[in-house]
Amino acid sequence: MLVIAAAAGAYYHYVVGARAQSEPAKAAPQAARKGARGFDPSRPVPVLAAAARSTEMNIYLNGLGTVTPLKTVTVRSRVEGELVRVAFTEGQVVRQGDLLAEIDPRSFQVQLAQAQGQLARDQALLENARVDVTRYRTLLTQDSIAEQQVATQEALVKQLEGTVRMDQSQVDNARLQLSYARITAPIGGRLGLRQVDPGNIVRSGDANGLVVITQQQPIAVIFTIPQDQLPAVMRRLQPGSKIPTEAWDREGRTKLATGALLTVDNQIDTTTGTVKLKAQFPNDDNRLFPNQFVNVRMQLETRTAVMVPGAAIQRGAQGTFVYVVKDDLSVTMRPVKPGPSEAENTAIEAGLAAGERVVVDGVDRLREGAKVQLSGRGGAPVPGADDGSAKKSGKRRRQEGA
Repeated sequence: MLVIAAAAGAYYHYVVGARAQSEPAKAAPQAARKGARGFDPSRPVPVLAAAARSTEMNIYLNGLGTVTPLKTVTVRSRVEGELVRVAFTEGQVVRQGDLLAEIDPRSFQVQLAQAQGQLARDQALLENARVDVTRYRTLLTQDSIAEQQVATQEALVKQLEGTVRMDQSQVDNARLQLSYARITAPIGGRLGLRQVDPGNIVRSGDANGLVVITQQQPIAVIFTIPQDQLPAVMRRLQPGSKIPTEAWDREGRTKLATGALLTVDNQIDTTTGTVKLKAQFPNDDNRLFPNQFVNVRMQLETRTAVMVPGAAIQRGAQGTFVYVVKDDLSVTMRPVKPGPSEAENTAIEAGLAAGERVVVDGVDRLREGAKVQLSGRGGAPVPGADDGSAKKSGKRRRQEGA
């Protein structure tokens, strides 16, 4: 019994093993039919397609820029003295001439009083000298004094006149120094953080000053473009013409401000091969801030172009190409020449006509002549485009769906 069971067990394993060996042999032709990648090449590949459309396209030049105030002033004291009052609030928006701070004026008032007293004394001496000149001239006509005495007195009058003018300038200077005790805003703009507190002695040579004022309305953005694009900009930058310019955030998703190109630098940076440009923005909503990094888009022209989604453009050893969906729902590789981009769309300068459908999603499983199945919104047009063939394309899609 034990021998028979062992023999039966051996026979059973032999049969099972033979069956296991025969199953891969039957599955091999099926795997060969499905292909090396594990899918059936005769089965249509589901893809997402979009129709190329002819539309008006804005041609932009892009650059990375830095927001720069039109004017920046570090407010410093022009005289030395104790800071007795700060009349501004940090972050305040001020106008030109607004009071910012006061310095102890007493020493300057004393200097002004001394200069005024010196002036009054010398003016009295001048008046007396002039009276003597008149008297001496009368005596000279009567031949009572020598002519030399008259000449000496006239010279004294001129000397005192010079002294009075010098005294007057000292009075004006003392009055000017006294006015410097009131520190006012030299320009209008936004104040920064206070750099000194009341009670400190301030001087004209202080590096930090009292506060920094930046003019933010309007404000400028300095950005760079490659030197190869400079001729196109110079053709547009004519007297009286404005080139629209937009400032976007660092991610390029939110538009911050709209302005116009102001000027172009007078030389190219030889180390980078770029040139600096300056654009001006009203900045009424204060969305641009000094030293902020922004992306700049400058609109050069508007022209008609064939547009496709940027995802449809593929790059390989043979160059740039797209997969075009033919009427029989097969695809063919079409070499194209891409042009400028706008948002998610790219212009095709050569190789594609308006109305042709291109594969946007699912290209990784395609090859020349492969059959496709349009899924989702297959054949949908490029957003915002219109070439007058929408009815024809819609009729074709309905026929294919049928």
